[in-house]
Amino acid sequence: MEFATWLTLFAACWAISLSPGAGAVAAMSAGLSHGFRRGYFMTFGLILGILTQVLFVSAGLGALIAASETAFAFIKWAGVAYLVWLGVQQWRAPARPLVAVDGGAIQATRRQLVLRGWGINAVNPKGTVFLLAVVPQFLDLAAPLAPQYVVIGATLAFTDLVVMAGYTALAARVLAALKSESHIKALNRVFGSLFVVAGALLATFKRST
Repeated sequence: MEFATWLTLFAACWAISLSPGAGAVAAMSAGLSHGFRRGYFMTFGLILGILTQVLFVSAGLGALIAASETAFAFIKWAGVAYLVWLGVQQWRAPARPLVAVDGGAIQATRRQLVLRGWGINAVNPKGTVFLLAVVPQFLDLAAPLAPQYVVIGATLAFTDLVVMAGYTALAARVLAALKSESHIKALNRVFGSLFVVAGALLATFKRST
């Protein structure tokens, strides 16, 4: 991949990472519930989900999902159900101040946060279709494709590491400033509702013909 092409890709990746979506909601939700140090593990899962999508696209599975109505519907509704489930979990989360999260009972382990993040991005046909539309623009078909997919995946991972750190830190800072359980409960319900909204939006996403 030429440097000029990579710079364009780099700019596109920033735009992709900064755009609000289920990943941003998940990062802020983790920061809200667990603080920055633990909540940031959600980002590692989100990135693994992105890399899974890149792997699907590079292996041709992404094109199969986009072309097959049955496969697309299965992945889409699995993603919708998962986002709604996360929303319900967040809505019902205990209203613990940050001190209680750090020093008391832990709501989710680091491994659980990673798996949740992976599920959000891996089971998302919208991401698959998006990558199928964007990635070919940066590929040199005359050159080996595997190294180019590695560069694309690494670039997406880097921008997400930075952007999701900001989202997580923002939510963790808000949580640290809150002392009232009623305020924390209200925020849990806000983020729970946002997960459900993200699931509803995914439900309206249609396979391109």
